[in-house]
Amino acid sequence: MPVSPRRQIERSPSLARPAPAKPGVIEEPAICESDAGERTDAWIVTVYDNEYNTYQEVMAILMIATQCSADEAYIETWEIDHLGKSVVHSGAQDVCSVVADIIRTIGIRVEVSQE
Repeated sequence: MPVSPRRQIERSPSLARPAPAKPGVIEEPAICESDAGERTDAWIVTVYDNEYNTYQEVMAILMIATQCSADEAYIETWEIDHLGKSVVHSGAQDVCSVVADIIRTIGIRVEVSQE
């Protein structure tokens, strides 16, 4: 009985399934520590709700200050409005201070603190 043409086609080596990856070790990233053993980049910027600023104002200043997307700015603004506050940035103290200073320009309460 003749073999159908479909059965005569062999799999190309380039279409073969790749071998499964071997498990490896994932190294933990180094954490910048001060002499006291605390993380030096563990600072946060918290923005508090008020009765004066609009969603558009808060979203715009968050995008400028933190370089976040409109979606992220909306989520953080929603948290500020509904939860009373939101952590909008984390990082080194000097960077958090700059971010907070930018956000403060619209008259909203901002706090920089250690995490």
